[in-house]
Amino acid sequence: MKVSDFDYVLPKELIAQTPLKDRGASRLLILNKKSGNVSHDHFFNLLNYLNTGDVLVLNDTSVIPARLYGIKEETLATIEILLLKQKNSDIWECLVKKSRKIKVGTVVSFGDGLLKARCTKVYDEGIRDFKMIYDGVFYEILDQLGEMPLPPYIHEKLIDQDRYQTVYNKYRGSAAAPTAGLHFTKEMLKKIAQKKVEIVYITLHVGLGTFRPVQVSEVEDHNMHTEFYQMTEKCAKTLNKAKTDNRRIIAVGTTSLRTLETIMRDYDNFKETSGWSDIFIFPGYTFKAVDTLITNFHLPKSTLLMLVSALAGKDNIKKAYNEAINKKYRFFSFGDSMLIRSD
Repeated sequence: MKVSDFDYVLPKELIAQTPLKDRGASRLLILNKKSGNVSHDHFFNLLNYLNTGDVLVLNDTSVIPARLYGIKEETLATIEILLLKQKNSDIWECLVKKSRKIKVGTVVSFGDGLLKARCTKVYDEGIRDFKMIYDGVFYEILDQLGEMPLPPYIHEKLIDQDRYQTVYNKYRGSAAAPTAGLHFTKEMLKKIAQKKVEIVYITLHVGLGTFRPVQVSEVEDHNMHTEFYQMTEKCAKTLNKAKTDNRRIIAVGTTSLRTLETIMRDYDNFKETSGWSDIFIFPGYTFKAVDTLITNFHLPKSTLLMLVSALAGKDNIKKAYNEAINKKYRFFSFGDSMLIRSD
């Protein structure tokens, strides 16, 4: 399967540079994956498309200020790193700009030495492991020195950093936001619960896959990087009961979907567990956990576009994206939303 099959032309002016004033004011494209029919609404009317007994699955990860600017101690060269994932204690996997300058043993200093990072391992594609050296609490230091890691296609400054967090974010560790969740407000979640839609939370810390384009020509040759996930016993019980009762499980975002599919792939049911997901979903994949998805609009030739094409059908996604472009929807992280459903 060719990566080029998942390409499309997007006018630059449709790439949303800033979030809307009201989280729930984004537009909502509804795609019926069985019929291919497309309709249009606004996200604040999402409740109209949810049924009593549905289970809504949200990713409660929290984005950390993962972008750091420092200097290489030996040469005083400016070095930019992006924290991708914490491997253990103070060892972090990072994406490094000017990575050729960073070898095992290289020390980068941030904030006049408030934080130092010593390279302990070198990988391809600009990836390095660093041991973080500091006094005090790491995340408190990171809050002082780090910047919110907005995607490279966003060029406007984000005034309110909380707008790159969901209102239900809880566990710190992501290098990017689970953007489908950015549309929800606390008031909307309260109304959803009042309709007897069960809300459960999983955790997946978003990592390198969000930043790395697919660099091969054949889809099957792409190597997915791993991301940490966790599911609680309470969440697993709720989801297993929904499966038994044949009720809808609605994933909010591709991160939630990938977590659910990873666990079902590995255990054939939902269970309290944690681990590293490397699941790569593209057309031909058989879904075990989810058939309904709330998501944003994804980049051309991205693994996320392949995922939604697997769920809804490549032709249906192409048609829906063309209509969204014609109707001037806002795209990507701060853009509009899509509901993929089968009924």
